[in-house]
Amino acid sequence: MSLKIQSNFNDEGNQWEIKAIGDVDISTAPKLRDCLDAALQDKKANIVLHLEELNYIDSTGLGVIIGTMGKMKEYENQIMLVNPKENIKKLLNITSLDRILCPKI
Repeated sequence: MSLKIQSNFNDEGNQWEIKAIGDVDISTAPKLRDCLDAALQDKKANIVLHLEELNYIDSTGLGVIIGTMGKMKEYENQIMLVNPKENIKKLLNITSLDRILCPKI
């Protein structure tokens, strides 16, 4: 399984725009964690994590997102997940993470 991540800072929206492409599992979750941590170290701002091209995420990947959310609360920022595919939307719903992380679902 592979994961590609595109990350850029949106000056106009004053937020990170990060796109996850592929799969987040135990072998690729560290890559996502590193990207999210690097973004926060560079600029303390909200993160919008685009999931339209994410095919799969397991509990390790969800743990990375929850860990990032915890770090961001210290700075009164938030992480938002947008455009998840149906299978990921279902997982977020089962875990009730959709209520916390997905304001637009």
